[in-house]
Amino acid sequence: MEKKTSPSAATARNASPHGGADPLAHSFVTSYAGVVAFMAVAAEGNFARAGDRLDIGRSAVSRSVQKLEDQLGVRLFVRTTRSTSLTPEGERFYESCRPGVEGIVQALETMRELRAGPPAGHLRVCATVGFGRKVIAPLLQGFQEAHPDIAIDLLLDDGPTDFTTDRVDVSFRNGRMEDSQVIAKRLIPMQMLLCASPAYAARHPLPRALDELAGHRCINFRLASGRVYEWEFKVGGRMRKFAPAATLAFNDADLVLQAVLDGRGIAQMAGYQVCEHLRAGALVACLPQYAPDDRGHYLCYLSRQHLPGRIRVFIDYMTERIRALDLQILDSLLPGQT
Repeated sequence: MEKKTSPSAATARNASPHGGADPLAHSFVTSYAGVVAFMAVAAEGNFARAGDRLDIGRSAVSRSVQKLEDQLGVRLFVRTTRSTSLTPEGERFYESCRPGVEGIVQALETMRELRAGPPAGHLRVCATVGFGRKVIAPLLQGFQEAHPDIAIDLLLDDGPTDFTTDRVDVSFRNGRMEDSQVIAKRLIPMQMLLCASPAYAARHPLPRALDELAGHRCINFRLASGRVYEWEFKVGGRMRKFAPAATLAFNDADLVLQAVLDGRGIAQMAGYQVCEHLRAGALVACLPQYAPDDRGHYLCYLSRQHLPGRIRVFIDYMTERIRALDLQILDSLLPGQT
């Protein structure tokens, strides 16, 4: 005789040991599709762009988010005709969901890589304009010859990197790293050198002390923020900044370099820009003993436990190749060094 299970027994079997609903069964009710749609809208700030990212229609995204809001009993977005923003509850839900969704995406990518073989896929890489143009871009050909199944999108931008919104996998940053939200791997020191052309030096004897800089024609670099970069020097173990009154200013590092090569003034520039010109005699350095020594060129990526293979091989390749480049020249410029 078949034994029938009463409704109360079935309920008891699905209940948690603490008397509440089974957390796994309850989470299944809150659809994964709704969570993914919510995460996409939160990252893109727009339902239409979220739909493009997920390759579904805007209305499908809206329905999924609406269903999720109904299931949760909270409003996740403030929607107007011009903007979409998270509510306080939405912000809290986003921060709680992000690690889990990223973990699922990584697990899926890992399984695909295991099945597919060699690393493959798309890499979105961001770098500052000067370093990206001079150092990163020339290395991409060799990387793709070694890994032909990896497509690369290189973005040159001197502004800060938003890994989530811009969907950046790897970023190259210069200077000092203060962002604790990313893993920053120092590749090489960033040497900042004060340089002029021999022609300029012949007309204007180069400064022998920092106080003499005020009497020179200075060329400034304007940062992405609009602020003018202050020259930095290390004097007696302490940082000293100098904001020159410039005769020229550019928001492009290559234009600053070209103006110095043309003999139009003196500027402080990164070592990777000027090392070849210094060795060739096209530039001369001054006050190298005061060059700051706490800056670096960094390779950055989000703090993730399991990196996709395509990101891992890119990090390894760039680290090895950049460190092998002869971009360091400061030691040979210091008194008593060869």
